[in-house]
Amino acid sequence: MALDRRLGRVIVVAAVFMTVMLLLQPTRPYPGTADSENPLAANSRPEIRFRASSFDWTTVVQRHPVSSIRPLPTGEPQPLQAVQHAFSDYVHDATTKRRQQTVRAAFVKSWDSYKRQAWLRDELAPVSGGGKTTFGGWAATLVDSLDTLWIMGLTDDFHAAAAAIARLDWADTSDTAANLFETTIRHLAGLLSAYDLSGEPALLEKAKELGNMLYMAFDTPNRMPGFWFNFQDAKEGRQTAGTNDPSASPCSLSLEFTRLSLLTGDPKFYDAVARISDFLERSQSESKLPGIWPKLINFREQTVDTEIGFTLGALADSLYEYLPKMSALLGGRVPAYEKMYRAAMKTSKQHMLFRPMVPSDDEEGQNVLFAGDAYVHPDHIDHIAEGQHLSCFAGGMFGLGGKLFDIPDYVDVGERLARGCAWAYNAFPTGLMPEIFNVVPCDSIDGPCLWDEDRWQTEGGKRMPKGFKSAHDPRYILRPEAIESIFLLYRMTGKEDFRDLAWRMFESVMRATETPLANSAIADVTVEGKTTKTDSMESFWLAETLKYYYLIFSPPDLISLDEFVLNTEAHPFRRAKTATGV
Repeated sequence: MALDRRLGRVIVVAAVFMTVMLLLQPTRPYPGTADSENPLAANSRPEIRFRASSFDWTTVVQRHPVSSIRPLPTGEPQPLQAVQHAFSDYVHDATTKRRQQTVRAAFVKSWDSYKRQAWLRDELAPVSGGGKTTFGGWAATLVDSLDTLWIMGLTDDFHAAAAAIARLDWADTSDTAANLFETTIRHLAGLLSAYDLSGEPALLEKAKELGNMLYMAFDTPNRMPGFWFNFQDAKEGRQTAGTNDPSASPCSLSLEFTRLSLLTGDPKFYDAVARISDFLERSQSESKLPGIWPKLINFREQTVDTEIGFTLGALADSLYEYLPKMSALLGGRVPAYEKMYRAAMKTSKQHMLFRPMVPSDDEEGQNVLFAGDAYVHPDHIDHIAEGQHLSCFAGGMFGLGGKLFDIPDYVDVGERLARGCAWAYNAFPTGLMPEIFNVVPCDSIDGPCLWDEDRWQTEGGKRMPKGFKSAHDPRYILRPEAIESIFLLYRMTGKEDFRDLAWRMFESVMRATETPLANSAIADVTVEGKTTKTDSMESFWLAETLKYYYLIFSPPDLISLDEFVLNTEAHPFRRAKTATGV
């Protein structure tokens, strides 16, 4: 039946696509392409043919080569618990279909504007039009959106995009360095997931070529990469690890490099990130808050005991996210990831989570959680009840580990975190959560927390919803983390009200951010009425945000969490099912 449904969607999608193509004409040529390369002008599906970049990074001699390369884990996958709820009686009803197709239409609108006005550029300017170069000029939106095109059944657009991506030249950039983390999670992961879904060989070849380039970032005296991959420094052997780098940056490369090793059979990529995992494992109990790592780490000296700031949000977030996801990807073959996850979540639950004080008649806000910050001083620990949109991923992280490792309490914590972000969306006039905000916290995350009007009058923010102190950064930049956790907890628990929350959030996003071309980040979620658009549409709008909204209204066998694990940019990688892990 699942196959029949997919075939039916493909037929409908093809018919709709042909109609749209007849009605839409490009307003101007694609920058940097001949008419024959313009997918809107093409008369037939283009061939996806790999074209090598103009510089081959495998020809560069490494100044700090490894003496031996660790092999990929082998053997049968170890038992992990099922992640998805058993949707035995799932019905894809008319309301859900309508919501799914509405999300898809929003994607198509943004995608078509990108095609017409920013083809092969990193981003579309959704208010003024045209393109932006933000990530090396390597068509970030094109690469990041590739698997979404496949998932939504936009197969002609997928093949046109893949054909262009297979010809990208990683040496063709005006930048002198690449952000190692962003290039890995957007470009490398986008290529790998599109290959995992489509099986197009040219995409794997292009991923391997990019992987060989990024692998050079590990050519430092201690094999720890820096935040920036400087091209000339890499060629001349001058790279060193950072002394004050975000912990998430070098520590969030494991999924992508491991999947590249699994698909190519070359263990060097896995070896590179396994060395970082080794460092995390041996240093986990050495920080000022044992069990978790500080926001900033001295990777050159490999020390974690001097910094006092800790968070699950910006600077550290995906470090923790990748611990259970690496267990899922490798089929539990490396026990260290589960061990690190259990220790990190125990400390996080004790020191990172907080509960807002809300009025007793606010039923949705009762018992919700957020992830905040902690600062460790010689005689005390400051717990800061500051929420971030970025931290909303934590609900899915707690839930995933709770399901994989059979820790029911963590699934409950994950649900409270996910519901907290949905509640924060609904609290503001636009129906959207601020980028960063503060609340009046309860004394503990469990137990009674009665509303105290006097305390609210003293601590609460003027013109803020009840429970909030401030909207420190009032923007909404089309981020996906809130819908990410809502989607994941829906798939894990099967609770239908998560889809109603998702729909409420989606309608608010569209009302506040839609432009004639696409959707734009806005300056302030606290305003009544018309919002100020900031002319920004990062690639994660198409790669993550709309993908999650689409998937929550899709049948649960589409990107099943028992078959795939999603990287921090929502790119699905196939989980290990065999002795080789492929």
